[in-house]
Parts: sequence; structure tokens; C-alpha cells
Amino acid sequence: MGDILVLVEHRQGEIREITHQMLWKANELSKENGSKTVALLLGGDDGDIAIDELKERADRIILFKDKSLEQFDGSLYKEIIYRCLNELNPFLILIGQTPWGMDVAPALAIKSNLPMASDCVDIIIEDNKPKAIRQIYNGKIFSRVSFKDANTYIITIRPGSFPTDIYDSRNAEVEIKDLYPDLPPSKKQFIGYEEAGAGEVDISQAELLVSIGRGIGEQDNIPVVQELAQKMGGMISCSRPIVDKKWMPKYHQVGTSGKSVKPKVYLALGISGAFQHVAGITGAGTVIAVNKDPKAPIFRVADYGVVDDLFKIVNALKEKLS
Repeated sequence: MGDILVLVEHRQGEIREITHQMLWKANELSKENGSKTVALLLGGDDGDIAIDELKERADRIILFKDKSLEQFDGSLYKEIIYRCLNELNPFLILIGQTPWGMDVAPALAIKSNLPMASDCVDIIIEDNKPKAIRQIYNGKIFSRVSFKDANTYIITIRPGSFPTDIYDSRNAEVEIKDLYPDLPPSKKQFIGYEEAGAGEVDISQAELLVSIGRGIGEQDNIPVVQELAQKMGGMISCSRPIVDKKWMPKYHQVGTSGKSVKPKVYLALGISGAFQHVAGITGAGTVIAVNKDPKAPIFRVADYGVVDDLFKIVNALKEKLS
């Protein structure tokens, strides 16, 4: 089996968590199948600032350093990765199911005529062939996807599917490469990067979060949960539907389009557990879920689950705290 290539995702000089998650899975597969983990880093002139962070997580690091790579450019990335695939002939290439990955992975699959599976939550190897695990029906069923025969397979990984820990400590060899001289000119121009406003509170720093979803019913019920959060000494947060309805500001949202949080305790009230939300709580210590639907996906990741009306639980907790 060939090597496993992982596309390193970064922003403003920092490695994104999805990279650590993909490297964890790549190392697990490499150990099981006797292959190597290769990290592909396309960075600016200061691209080597992340090398120390990656060295323990890969057997080899391939670094392209050029000012044109300082910011993500899907067309340019596609061309570079395509040439790397031809040179390295890896067994797998792992790319995050992120705005980066959703831009570059399908285009790469078309250009290289390689099979691809998107938004995968796991990978298994059977008879020297990969099988991708995907969720369907809003996460209620896991499907196993097979590929047509190929030398290389492209798989995009859903954020939050794997740990961010170091699987096995490595000491990667670093290979710095010059940019290919005959790359087509980019049709994009990077103007600037603007962070969303921090808001009045920063839920990413909270040690206890009481989070609400559609199950809250209506906006007038939010103060009831807000009071509970205050009694517990925590903050209130929410899933995307609450923000979409404009019931709470964006800076309270947890998930891929909100914030990733790492509280010691995460109390999820009336949240179904869509993958976009679950990806934002992978760092939480203890997850407690309350939902009337016993098949809600949130129970797959919860440490403790209560199948009941959230308001009965909220009122009971408030009485105990009083």
C-alpha cells in the first residue's frame, strides 16, 4: 500500500484543527498497513513556521514556500496537488471537508480522473482497498462506500471525526520544494481577511455551556434557559437554527459556521446533533444531551443522555440549584 498524503490546512500562519484530525487518522491507517504519513504544506514565504508543530505528526513533510501560497487559492492548489500526486503516487489523499476542501477536492478529482468520496467520518482498509464511512439520513444511518479501482483515492474528512492528539510521536523529514515554474496564472486576487466580530461574550472561553436548539420552541423561552445558565455559573450558546431565526446573535453559535468550544461541561438542550454542530464540540469534556427524540444524532456523541422534554429538565435543575 502506498503512502497517505494529508493536505495541511492553515489560516493566518496557524494550522487548523482539521489537519491534526486527518494526521491522526492517517497515522492510524499507516501503522495498520505499513505505509507512511506525508503532510503536504503549501505555505507563504514563512511557511516553515508550522514545521515543528507537524514534525511529531508525520513521517515526511513536503513544503512549498512561495508568496503566492500565503493565502488559499483553490485553482493554484489544485494544480500543485495534481503534480504532487503524479510524482508521489500516494494510496490516499486526505483533504478537509471545509471551504478549502469543498473548493479544491472536486476539481482535483475531475482533473486527475481519480475516485473521490466526500464528507467522510471514517476510513477502513479491506483487501488493500479503502472503504469510506459516510452518514446519511441526517446522521441516523452510516453507509460504507466503495470505490472503483485506482492507484490513488481522494477522501474529504468531516471536521470533528477524529481526535486532535498525536497518534504516535514521529520525527518527520522535511523536504522544501520550489514552486513549479510553468503553473497557469491564478484568476483570483486576495483582497483581505476579516474576522467576524467577537461580540459581547466569548463562548470559546467558557468552562460550562448551556446550549439550545430547535427544541426551545420559540424565542420567548430563551430567558428560561438563560436563567439556568446563570445559576450554573456558565454561558448560554446555541445551534445554527437559533441564529438563522435571529433569536440570538451569531457569536453565541457553536459549530462549523460558528465557534469551536472546549468547555468542561456542555449541556445540549433540544439540539438534534447535526454534524455541523457536533464538529464544534469535539473538545468538550463532558457532553450531556436532552432531547425528546431517542434517535437524535446528538446521543451518539453525548456522555450522558436524557430522553425527555427539555423544560422539565431545566425546571428540575433550577429547583435543585435554588
